[in-house]
Amino acid sequence: MDRGHRGITIRGNSAQIAFTYQGVRCRETIPMPPTKAAQKELVLKRQMILYEISTGTFDYCKHFPNSKKAKEFRKTRPDQYTIGEALKNWLQRNQSRCQPSTIRDYSSAIYHHLIPVFGELAISELTAIKVKTFLADVDLSNKRKSNILIPLRRVFDELYHDEIIDKNPLERVKNLPVSTREPEPFNTDEISRILRQLKGQEKNLIQFAFYSGLRTSELIALRWQDVDFNKNCVFVRTAKVRGHLKCTKTKSGKRDVTLQPQARDALLNQQVLTGEQNDIVFHDSRTNQPWKDDQAIRKIIWTPALKRAGIKYRNPYQTRHTFASMLLSRGENPMFVAQQMGHKDWSMIIKVYGRWIPQPK
Repeated sequence: MDRGHRGITIRGNSAQIAFTYQGVRCRETIPMPPTKAAQKELVLKRQMILYEISTGTFDYCKHFPNSKKAKEFRKTRPDQYTIGEALKNWLQRNQSRCQPSTIRDYSSAIYHHLIPVFGELAISELTAIKVKTFLADVDLSNKRKSNILIPLRRVFDELYHDEIIDKNPLERVKNLPVSTREPEPFNTDEISRILRQLKGQEKNLIQFAFYSGLRTSELIALRWQDVDFNKNCVFVRTAKVRGHLKCTKTKSGKRDVTLQPQARDALLNQQVLTGEQNDIVFHDSRTNQPWKDDQAIRKIIWTPALKRAGIKYRNPYQTRHTFASMLLSRGENPMFVAQQMGHKDWSMIIKVYGRWIPQPK
């Protein structure tokens, strides 16, 4: 064979085949003994590749299974690219774009739920009915089911917009309805009974929670530099989720909260304990170190206090509901309450807390 044959370059005991596939110039090197028979076979192989490309039957991985390009081109073949591969690649691409807690949730959804069920399927094999069957069979809350589908929806959205698939089966799968829990705020007597069960840092933390409306994840991330006694407010900028500091849940969550008298008193009492040479306001009194996560507060402080006070258990989030209902009951403007809570508008206030808004006479 002529060493200068078009599309083929001989290099000792190997040869490089060049061809164009999907508008991309490709070059693949394969081992080849320096014999005429091997060279003739190489010409036939290239001709076969060109023929398969022209007829739309070319399988890159079949011809070059160890090629890096083959793995990339598989992503454009919905009949070959598996859902498991797509999910893993999507997760890897988003590692630096998302908060660690978000990546942890996505990883759990992908590796514990989606891949075991759909991982071996080719992209083209997924149908809406298969997803609906999965949702019907898995024993989880509707909210959790919807969250599990988020990575799968994102992957198929990308595939559709990149024109790798002609239709997105997830568009025919609606999120399941989630029942909203009614707020169960604490009354002033219950608040007093709970606070009487606490002392020191624990009392300051829970008192501040009741009278500031901050989420527990925002409470444990609050810094002294975010407290302004002169302006009588705290600046909510960060939250601590699963040991990691992050921005507030939403853009509107970044807010200035006016200090109610009881909240101000709690901070003044806390300042004596952690105000000197400390960044974080509230500490775990057992270690005198900042709280690692909000779950520890529920187990160590909240639940035992309610039990000792003889009060029916409600989760710590009810301190937010208590704060909102107190402000509204005394006639505060719903727009002001929405801002204090970190809502982007007052529609949620009306929807969730409407019965605490005094009716005009």
